[in-house]
Amino acid sequence: MRDLARPPAVLSWAAAAVAVALLVTVLLAPGYRAPDGDLSAAVVLPITLALTFVVVTRLMILAPRSVGWLAISLLGWGASLALIDAPPAVAYQHFRLFSQEPMHDIALAVCAIQLLAIVVLGREDVSVIAQWCRQNFRPVMLILAALLLVLPSAVPSADPKAWSLEMNLASLLQVLSLVTIVAAARAVPEATWAKASSLLTRVLGREGAAGPERIDGWVLRVAVVVVIVAATLAWFSYEAHPHVPDEVVYLYQARYLAEGMLTMPLPPVPAGFNVDLMHYEATRWFSPVPPGWPMVLAIGAWAGAPWLVNPVLAGIAVVLAYLVLGRIMNLRETRLTTLLLASSPWFLLMAMNFMTHTLTLVLALAGALGVAIARKNGSWLATFLGGLAVGAVALVRPLEGLVTALLLGFWSLAARGRRIRLAPSAALVAGTLATGLMDRPYNEMLTGSARVYPIMAYVDKYYEPGSNDLGFGRNRGLGWSGLDPFPGHGARDVVANAALNSAQLNVELLGWPVGAVVLISLVFTLGGGLRRQDWWFIAVIAAVVGAHSFYWFSGGPDFGARYWYLVIVPCCALVARALGLLDERLTPASRSTVAARTVALFLMAATLVVYVPWRAIGKYHHYRGMRADVRRLAKEHEFGRSLVLVRGNRHPDYASAATYNPIDLHADAPVYGWDASPEVRKALLDAYPDRTIWIIDGPTLTGGAYRVIAGPLTPPQARATSIPPKSDGRWVHDPVNPPKRSIEP
Repeated sequence: MRDLARPPAVLSWAAAAVAVALLVTVLLAPGYRAPDGDLSAAVVLPITLALTFVVVTRLMILAPRSVGWLAISLLGWGASLALIDAPPAVAYQHFRLFSQEPMHDIALAVCAIQLLAIVVLGREDVSVIAQWCRQNFRPVMLILAALLLVLPSAVPSADPKAWSLEMNLASLLQVLSLVTIVAAARAVPEATWAKASSLLTRVLGREGAAGPERIDGWVLRVAVVVVIVAATLAWFSYEAHPHVPDEVVYLYQARYLAEGMLTMPLPPVPAGFNVDLMHYEATRWFSPVPPGWPMVLAIGAWAGAPWLVNPVLAGIAVVLAYLVLGRIMNLRETRLTTLLLASSPWFLLMAMNFMTHTLTLVLALAGALGVAIARKNGSWLATFLGGLAVGAVALVRPLEGLVTALLLGFWSLAARGRRIRLAPSAALVAGTLATGLMDRPYNEMLTGSARVYPIMAYVDKYYEPGSNDLGFGRNRGLGWSGLDPFPGHGARDVVANAALNSAQLNVELLGWPVGAVVLISLVFTLGGGLRRQDWWFIAVIAAVVGAHSFYWFSGGPDFGARYWYLVIVPCCALVARALGLLDERLTPASRSTVAARTVALFLMAATLVVYVPWRAIGKYHHYRGMRADVRRLAKEHEFGRSLVLVRGNRHPDYASAATYNPIDLHADAPVYGWDASPEVRKALLDAYPDRTIWIIDGPTLTGGAYRVIAGPLTPPQARATSIPPKSDGRWVHDPVNPPKRSIEP
């Protein structure tokens, strides 16, 4: 960037000083704190303001008018995020039209200033945009592009009127951002664009150069940065602690697999160790989820750092995506797609958690790499190894395994056969079956039948039989009224789920102030013809979305459109293609052939500074009420060989604490039991008569951190205490012989 801006040193130091002062103010001021004392999402405006100071002082000397528009664009971006209500709860994000918070009024004022600037100073830019659209879009395609900007701009609401108002506001904010970005680009001097072209060559390589087919220093540097960023988020935002019920059992399963166990002995008091998604039988309990991800997570558990597994896998995913894309795209498109992936909030935030999706992406890319190699040299070994990865996808997420196998199977048919044309495809199938069928003996050991998956046996026991099956019908669904809009699964559910996931993908894929869906759509709405690789990307997206249309649940608000996660690389590739098309068509307006891609590089960098911290702080820190406080309390109070009674609900209060239980519930370590009822407390005290007793309140009772309210106590003192057990009453039963329930966990 030095070639683009050489301001006086005093300005750079002043900018840094102002930025630091703003951030220190944020850290100290109570207005940017949540009720529990942690930073709140309100920090997005000060962070954006700090970034704006740095950008303005660095670039003002080059083009004052352009930098002025850029500053307005950045502040408008931060203000639009400040208008969003995205709580750390099981809830979709929505724009707040009204709020009593002062920060909300400030954000509205900033957006009003942005609008006023466009009306007063940007009318020529609006006219240029309108003229460009008329020249480059056919009327039907322009209408389609407009619809794809508006419809996914807001998450659907139960109230159509509220949804309509929210879409109007979200669409207006996107248009304001688009106009100010274009105005900033148009005001850049031609000499500066020449320097930007040189910068783009250094970052993305020469225009038209062949795609990379080997690992190079460029992608390794990007991968290392991704690992560092994801690990930082995992430690500071996610606290190296599970937050989603699925993650708790993944970690449990990883830990007992790391100790060489397929199941665990039944707890002495099953109701006192009642964890969602754990299957309880007469003599054992175990996680019913597919074994592929916990087996990989077990490596991290064995090393004592399971929270690092997904960040490392994210770095591997970047390298694999680079190698796959390099065989079907040129160098510049490959690098741009890789950077879009590496800076994607969806990708980075998924990489900080304990969920399955990053591993699924890695395995799918490994399978694709094997087929891509075979398509060039006919290697049977490459497709066989790729098939092993494809089969492993089925061990992690079976439906994604099926989709990946079908897609790569068709793609492999074009592989060069040395003697037998179908040999690479046959090798792919053989590899897929070699690993994909490994779940059969696992199923038989856990359910007694190779054909019955443990997760299906779990649902049949704790809910209604067949309620989690693929397909359509009135019996589909687990009764999660807050996340499943309609009972059963039918056509309206398909539409609702697609709308929910499209809105999330629109925001989470890039994090930019302009939605991702309309950018993706430019590949076909702008015209110019679709290339073969574009059709492959579209086919992957259609297959993933289509397959999940047969499932009753959308995936909920946890980490974006997570059930569609395998579309992330194709979507990034189509965005990169769209940016290239824009540069081809923007030349008369911007006087540059690299404007769109240069702006994209800036937005990617700004996303890491503005959007990612906003989302990590506001939504995923203490997400769903899950906190790592118990880890701290155990050290502060030296729990030792004790029984810790956890008051509160099964989730999040007990689930967070249960994460720290030893696999052997009689080990010389703290054992955390759920203080669910007087009967459960008595049974727990009877089961552990020789342990020191502690009683702690969970976050639903304290409104913040876990708190020790009694202890250390002897068992007789614990029996005589006046502190009663406390829970919401749900799931307070013997999980070995549960009643049928259809409620949210």
